[in-house]
Amino acid sequence: MGILQILEPIRDEMGLVEAKLRQPLPQEHSSLTATIEHLLCSGGKRIRPALALLASRFYPTDVDKIVSLAAAVEMLHTATLVHDDLIDGALFRRGAPTLNSSWTPSMTILTGDYLFARAAFLAAETDNVQVMRIFSQTLMTICTGELEQQIEKASRDAESYYRRIYAKTAALLMAATEGAAVLSGASQGQVEALKEYGHQLGMAFQIVDDVLDFVSDKNTLGKPVGSDLAQGLVTLPTLYYLKQNPGGNSVSAVLDKSAHGPQAIAHAVNAIRQSGAIDEAMSKAQEFVQRSQQALARLPAGAAKESLHTLAEFVVQRKT
Repeated sequence: MGILQILEPIRDEMGLVEAKLRQPLPQEHSSLTATIEHLLCSGGKRIRPALALLASRFYPTDVDKIVSLAAAVEMLHTATLVHDDLIDGALFRRGAPTLNSSWTPSMTILTGDYLFARAAFLAAETDNVQVMRIFSQTLMTICTGELEQQIEKASRDAESYYRRIYAKTAALLMAATEGAAVLSGASQGQVEALKEYGHQLGMAFQIVDDVLDFVSDKNTLGKPVGSDLAQGLVTLPTLYYLKQNPGGNSVSAVLDKSAHGPQAIAHAVNAIRQSGAIDEAMSKAQEFVQRSQQALARLPAGAAKESLHTLAEFVVQRKT
């Protein structure tokens, strides 16, 4: 089942989220308004806001507040991408030029900062202190995780990897589902269940992203294949490959900087593709998906539960 079919039950609310994301503030500079529009039009499946909307559907909820939360998590995600692209020196994302490909670093940073502020402004529209606390904690987790990635990107420790992907991806998906559960007035046990669902799904989502960096192609990814490896970033497929092949190979040579350039990267990517590392990483992603689905057992039956269950399956089946 495709993502549009999965999200059909919340199509109207997703439209409200899109409108909220594109609504300029009175004091907003016209260049920022145009930039936000460009960023929002550059692709993305809107998984994060969709999770917030679906997680709120177990009980009657104030639609305006849920839409604000959903827009807040997407705006926060967009802000992190702007800063990530600058940090990584990326010139393209999803096949489109990044801001830092044409703007100065200072302008790119300020734009990212503005998007963080916009995200906080949207989260504040929920008028819920607990949601704001969740949102603030998530932002701190994301920033701390990015710092750790810069310091330990070449770490070959699995626990370090799992900490990084929790901070990079899972924390925000978790904020979307937990925040929505809080706003819907769910019981504490059900809030915890939806929080756990978002956490486990986020871990699976990032592992699949890391696999696609090896098995997809440039046109589909919108960026060069093996870009993580080229930056010296050790992800799960690489960890599994190195465990199977401890040293003296093309992958180690790239990571150790004794080999570099497009040909060396392509050789290393091919080595990982032909090993069992890809299947092993996908198996781990499926484990996280199963845990996310198990968390749903504590929630009332219905269309929302079915959609969340199906969305989890989509995460490990997607090609982009």
